[in-house]
Amino acid sequence: MLKISGKSISGMVTIGPLKIFRHQEFDIVQTTVDRPETEVARFDSARNTACAKMEQFYQEAVSHVGLDNAFIFKVYQHMLTSSSFIDSIRSIIRNQSVNAEYAIGQAEQNFIQIYSAGSDTYMQAHVSDMREVSRILLRVLRQKKVLFSTDEPCILYADDLTPSETIQMDTSKILGFVTKEGTPTSHTAILARALGVPAIVATGEDVDYAYDGKTAVIDGFSGTVYLEPTPGVLSVMKEKQDQSIRLKQLLQELKGVPSETKDGRRIEVAANVSSAADLAAVLKNDAEGIGLFRSEFIYMGRDTLPSEEEQFNIYKLAVETMTGKRVIIRTLDIGGDKDASAFHLPKEENPALGMRAIRISLKRPEIFKTQLRAILRASAFGKIAIMFPLITSVWEVWKAKEILDEVKLDLDKKGIAYDHQIQIGIMIETPAAALISDKLAKEVDFFSIGTNDLSQYTLVVDRSSRVLSDFFNPHHPAVLKLIQMTIDNGHKAGIWVGMCGELSSDLSITETFLRMGIDEFSVAPYSVLPLRQQIRSIDLSK
Repeated sequence: MLKISGKSISGMVTIGPLKIFRHQEFDIVQTTVDRPETEVARFDSARNTACAKMEQFYQEAVSHVGLDNAFIFKVYQHMLTSSSFIDSIRSIIRNQSVNAEYAIGQAEQNFIQIYSAGSDTYMQAHVSDMREVSRILLRVLRQKKVLFSTDEPCILYADDLTPSETIQMDTSKILGFVTKEGTPTSHTAILARALGVPAIVATGEDVDYAYDGKTAVIDGFSGTVYLEPTPGVLSVMKEKQDQSIRLKQLLQELKGVPSETKDGRRIEVAANVSSAADLAAVLKNDAEGIGLFRSEFIYMGRDTLPSEEEQFNIYKLAVETMTGKRVIIRTLDIGGDKDASAFHLPKEENPALGMRAIRISLKRPEIFKTQLRAILRASAFGKIAIMFPLITSVWEVWKAKEILDEVKLDLDKKGIAYDHQIQIGIMIETPAAALISDKLAKEVDFFSIGTNDLSQYTLVVDRSSRVLSDFFNPHHPAVLKLIQMTIDNGHKAGIWVGMCGELSSDLSITETFLRMGIDEFSVAPYSVLPLRQQIRSIDLSK
């Protein structure tokens, strides 16, 4: 028996045969071409095919893992269309009269050497993206698909899995994931959560092909993987698996039960929505509302802006689906790592600190007004609230509300119905907003703490960076202090305070947030029932 340990993604146990997956390796041979321009045309044809595949993968990923996690395919698409990497490949073909495969390999080596030599961690992190784009191009040129197929459900082992590899897999046959590398925020981990299967990442272990097809066990409670377990271990794990299945069944019994602590404090547990397809999961998991409707998915993956009518129909669908439960629609949060070609945003040295979110809305008020009109019109059909993202100052709230009032006045003149008592809230996702939350609280009806951005802006760490994963600690005292400050200031002003982001579903810190006084959590749909169970197990009177 081989026993290995890593970071667990979920508290589940699964047993099945192990299937070992290795990245495709391409033997690249340099050949001389007589007509370089013909080879450039061959390369461009492959590049166009790859771009189309990335758009397909993006659309599939949006429905499987949500908008934020699907965005990596937009990054690949951009690298395949307008990057110096692509220009370099063409140049090598032309100047050296070589085949496209060799030019891709040479360009990849050159850029990786440049990126790795620098001290910029952002550029170093792009090395993996560069390698993946190279693989994508080579697969198309060689007309090869991702080499993973199985006739029976299995536990998949890999050194690591790239987004384009995971999206092409038949996930109906995957019982769980084990990876040598990776982080709890890697694409593998995200996919595992979306599928509701256990995963162990960052084991640091190479698994020999001798274990391929052998029995494997993932113990998601302890973060342990057993390969060829002894009869005794297998028996214990089967019992543990039965217990986890019974626990899952018990969670289903929590449907319709209030999210209430043992001492009677009621907490609202809502769900995050990244696409219209998420609405079914919201209902299935008995969320008490939608605490974060990420409206930017309507704007992405297209070359034109969505019309008011198109947006209205989507918002109306959401609010009617929730049948009287509150739907909080966050106005567009484009920019940073979320690009939308219809906005024609300029390239920036540091996009995370640049033109994004509320800044775009205030700079381009006609786009903002179109969205606000659609939201207000939909509010006549149910309970909607509006939330502004990335607020850092009081004047931004004043300006956003001023534009909202202009839209309301226009609707009034035209006799168009809307909820005149619609609530207005803001995201607290920057240290600036948390530090002036006492002033901001006087301007709005509620706060929602966006823990993802709040953590990375407070710690000055890119939460998606593998290189910096050891430095990203969302439980950092500074982050918790800003959260406590926000809750206290919100309550002093008489408004409720919610929380969305990864920390909302971190059950290890739920009690801490409850004791801080949080009023609402908004989590991924699959996290609603586990969070409700955790809340109901806590006694705040002790």
